[in-house]
Amino acid sequence: MFGREHQTRRVDQAHQLRQLMTSAHAAPTPKQGHIIAVTSGKGGVGKTLLAANLSIALAARGHRVALFDMDMGLANADIVLGIEAAWTWRDLLAGRRSLDEVIVQGPGGIALVPGASGVSQMANLSEFERHQLIAAAERAAQIHDLVVFDCGAGISHNVVSVASFADTILVVTTPEPTSVTDAYAMIKALTQEQSRGRQAMSASVGVIVNLAESRREARDTYERLAGVAARFLHLPVNDYGYVLRDEHVPAAVRQRYPVVLQYPRCSASSCLMVSAGRLSRELGKGEEQQSLFYRVMNMFL
Repeated sequence: MFGREHQTRRVDQAHQLRQLMTSAHAAPTPKQGHIIAVTSGKGGVGKTLLAANLSIALAARGHRVALFDMDMGLANADIVLGIEAAWTWRDLLAGRRSLDEVIVQGPGGIALVPGASGVSQMANLSEFERHQLIAAAERAAQIHDLVVFDCGAGISHNVVSVASFADTILVVTTPEPTSVTDAYAMIKALTQEQSRGRQAMSASVGVIVNLAESRREARDTYERLAGVAARFLHLPVNDYGYVLRDEHVPAAVRQRYPVVLQYPRCSASSCLMVSAGRLSRELGKGEEQQSLFYRVMNMFL
């Protein structure tokens, strides 16, 4: 009896692998939406806060945005957005729920695919499961202008391989020397991931400096990191802005609501809207296409 169950399980796995190989060799479906990966060299730099609030700021400019919480095993984008999610990536990868069932509406008009928290096996996905993640992102990109990945921190294979799939990669750092060093390590790991495929870095790589005390400190931090990347990696690193240290940010986290909606006039919200503007212009969304919601928000900034 045990042998028959084991054989059935092996047949099911073989069928899944055949499907995977068939889809891998089939003509790919054109990806309509632009994918942005937000990542960092270390934790504690405000990566998820930036990913969530940037998603809302981009939606305010008229983009249809889906936020994917890719911080497998330690996901908390739902907490930042104040969402109670019934299903997560874990249910999608296990085949218990479809993408349409897992995705939920969030504040500011964005959609969210929640991640799982406290589930150790989610932090060590197989190649097949990573393929499932990317396939889900491709489906979402067909109906959204932007898909934002809130990737995990660090340079694990899961994080780097998922981030490398994006069209634009935002590396979050703070002015602290250890954070800048780890951000450079992340950029280096991304270039190495691309070189394994014997191709140049195709994604646009940029930096956002969080928790800056001043505009000058943020600029110095960016220039230091971009200079090292240009010298040793021969890679141009874009400046996607900065977010000033602001007491309204932790206050919004405690209230479980995005800072750009809870405190739209604070300095952090203003910085986030500027960063969203840079990204939006890069994607060809001009000022004339701003949504009414963005124009109303801009009145308070």
